[in-house]
Amino acid sequence: MTETTRAETSKKIRQQQIRSYALVTFNYWNFTLTDGALRMLVVLHFYTLGYSGLEIAMLFLFYEFFGVVTNLIGGWLGAHIGLNKTMNIGLFMQVVALLMLSVPSHFLSIPLVMMAQAISGIAKDLNKMSAKTSIKTLVSNQQSGKLYRWIALLTGSKNALKGAGFFLGGALLSLIGFQHSMMVMAAILMLVLAGSLKWLQKDLGKARNKPKFTQIFSNHQAINILSAARLFLFASRDVWFVIALPISLSTVFGWSHTQTGGFMALWVIGYGLVQGIAPRITGTDNHNLQSRYPLVLWSTALLLVSVMLSLAVTLQWHEQFSIIIGLLVFGGIFAINSSLHSYLIISFSREEGASMDVGFYYMANAMGRLVGTVLSGWAFQWGRLEACLWLSSLFILLTLIISLAMPGQKSTDP
Repeated sequence: MTETTRAETSKKIRQQQIRSYALVTFNYWNFTLTDGALRMLVVLHFYTLGYSGLEIAMLFLFYEFFGVVTNLIGGWLGAHIGLNKTMNIGLFMQVVALLMLSVPSHFLSIPLVMMAQAISGIAKDLNKMSAKTSIKTLVSNQQSGKLYRWIALLTGSKNALKGAGFFLGGALLSLIGFQHSMMVMAAILMLVLAGSLKWLQKDLGKARNKPKFTQIFSNHQAINILSAARLFLFASRDVWFVIALPISLSTVFGWSHTQTGGFMALWVIGYGLVQGIAPRITGTDNHNLQSRYPLVLWSTALLLVSVMLSLAVTLQWHEQFSIIIGLLVFGGIFAINSSLHSYLIISFSREEGASMDVGFYYMANAMGRLVGTVLSGWAFQWGRLEACLWLSSLFILLTLIISLAMPGQKSTDP
């Protein structure tokens, strides 16, 4: 093969990688926008029907629970049938969930909503697992800086769009109502699904050697450590974010629902933007991507911020100012932690059957959200926002302790 032929082949491969990444990202963006809008639509609509904050949170219980189950088996499914198929199944299931909720209001029973939320939870985690694992197939481990940047961009843009989805959900509810909002979002995702079925690379991420179902649990030490750390990391966020924060802003500080929703949306958007630029903050060369050092460093920084915020709220020191500024700083440092985690799991995962390692890891992520959601309601009833923040600090301390067990140097060996 001549140098010219090699160069042309390499150029075609790069073009195919970029096209695949762009399409995967486009699918993920559209899904995430509707997912954020759906959450806000359900919260606002059922609040107007007289449901309490805790009762509304329980509507999302199946959403989080089935996220755990989906991540556990979704990676195995992706290795068997291909990530393009699991992504498309996720898009289709979200359309089904939206259509279920598009029925007239008098048919919107609690069991129906919880079932639709369960389907949406499965769809969301199939889509996320497929999107993030597919990057592993498009970028080699030798291109660690590029891999980190691509993952950071995908993850950061997703969270920014989820925040935008909060705004979209409120706007749609005001403009066209709950039922028509569901129909519009379902129609958009159907168009996205049609394009994905036509253009997304076939057999993306499909393993040549079909893994056994018993292999869904990881036997890789670094992945198990990362998964445990991820569980407590995301529990530390959701233990105050899901219930305690919006209720506190509305009832304690007298914020309107628009102000409360706007702050939470801006928090998520800012969090996503920091995730996107995390490689610029932490560095992207191999030396800086040693696995233990950055995890310990940024976990420690997050713990310090969380403890200071908890103290400020406990001592009632300029409470409203402390919460707003403290949570914004918390969100920025949390975003860097999350971005590092997302990079390392893709980097450590196997070349063959990467979706199983990623699925196992995001199962722990979903479990953390579930634990945080449940404890948020319990801790808030027991000790208000203050108790939730101290519990968050405890979870971050556990994340830090677990991170200390990571290997000192990033390795791609299984």
